Amino acid sequence: MTTTAPLPQDRRGAPLRAVVTGADSGIGKAIAVALAHGGVDVGITCHRDVEGVKETKREIEEAGVTAAVGALDLTDLPTSASVIDELATELGGIDVLVNCAGTGSSCKVMDMDFDEWRSVLSVDLDGAFLCSQRAARWMINAGQGGRIINITSVHEHAPRVGAAPYCAAKAGLGMLTKVLAMELSEHAITVNSVAPGEIATPMTGNEDVDPRTLKRPGLPSGRPGHAEEVAAVVAFLATPAAGYVTGASYVVDGGMLLMGPQASERVPDAEWRSV
Repeated sequence: MTTTAPLPQDRRGAPLRAVVTGADSGIGKAIAVALAHGGVDVGITCHRDVEGVKETKREIEEAGVTAAVGALDLTDLPTSASVIDELATELGGIDVLVNCAGTGSSCKVMDMDFDEWRSVLSVDLDGAFLCSQRAARWMINAGQGGRIINITSVHEHAPRVGAAPYCAAKAGLGMLTKVLAMELSEHAITVNSVAPGEIATPMTGNEDVDPRTLKRPGLPSGRPGHAEEVAAVVAFLATPAAGYVTGASYVVDGGMLLMGPQASERVPDAEWRSV
């Protein structure tokens, strides 16, 4: 067993190759663009937002690097995970995978049918498992190490009423991250998760809004986060500086998770029980 393989960034000036799933908007788009500005060729995927992924591609190419685009429908597994192989082939390899594509739900457990439960788990957990497996095979065969970064959520660590399958999937992805970190370490592949809180994106209904204009008195930061603030952490984890970081979860939440005991003392009624 060896852990002495060189980091991808050390390969005699060859360009880095990354794949970011769910890069048509929000956090995924910000990550893809941030990596591109670091000199990384980027493969991106989307499900339905064709115009959004075209805009991401344009911004990547404006950074002077290559952009490759593929379709990823995580409701069609395991077949659709083959897009990882397609993008890696087009880019000439893959050094960094960012699993960002996902979905959620808003329904209490007692009102939820099995199909909805399985759908969210399949997209958020099975999809990341399959994409990681395919990317890791490329990295192992290349023998140059690599990075896998899973975008989870604060709900990797804390629950939310009405989001049982999402929370279960993100917690599961957090543990999958740790197992992969152990299993892939002999190949110099690090695996980490990044767990955002409320970020101003289409998913939270705040697309193209300056988060500094939004008041969140329940957060120590007093505001939501910007997608670029999540992307900055991901970009760090893709660099040689993060070579000794693996199996970790980086929470990017403006202090949200710190507020449990503090906030519970100040909740005035039982409205929190509602979806």
